[in-house]
Amino acid sequence: MGIQHVIVHDKNKGYGGNQKSCYQKALELNADIIIMLHPDYQYTPQLIHSMSYLIANNVYSVVLGSRILGKGALKGGMPLYKYFFNRCLTFFQNIMMNQKLAEYHTGYRAFSAEVLKNINYLSNSDDFVFDNQMLAQIFYAGYEIAEITCPTKYFKEASSINIQRSIKYGFGVLNTSILYFLNKIKILKSKMFY
Repeated sequence: MGIQHVIVHDKNKGYGGNQKSCYQKALELNADIIIMLHPDYQYTPQLIHSMSYLIANNVYSVVLGSRILGKGALKGGMPLYKYFFNRCLTFFQNIMMNQKLAEYHTGYRAFSAEVLKNINYLSNSDDFVFDNQMLAQIFYAGYEIAEITCPTKYFKEASSINIQRSIKYGFGVLNTSILYFLNKIKILKSKMFY
């Protein structure tokens, strides 16, 4: 079948900006299920069918491929410091959002079109925290999120954000979690959630 549609930006729109374009195009093409898979070969595409099955059969509207369920992350070579901060950020987010995800930071996600139509992802950052903001919006809108175990591979050629960008991302995650909590208890009204 091959690639049917290619989106080319004249200038770099950033990690989140790129996804906004892709999601908008998928909805424009009337896609029922939209999969986001990082193109760095860390995640296996062999789970696309399983993730899509859960959405197509109305079991869940969102499915994440989790490196943390099971032993996929460390077994696949995830650096220990990344694993540690993934666990810390996820722990904080689960408390602030009253959820129980194994991780919020995976680059493997499947969505029903309905979910994308019902959250304001266009208001999110164009940077890496975009993914995290989307999950907060999905929970805020009342959707449940499924996770399936995903083996992963870390190797020299695979892309990864540097320490400085990782720190910026971490603070963005903390901010997103706090904003979620404050909106839930009606202290704030952020455009991210309305």
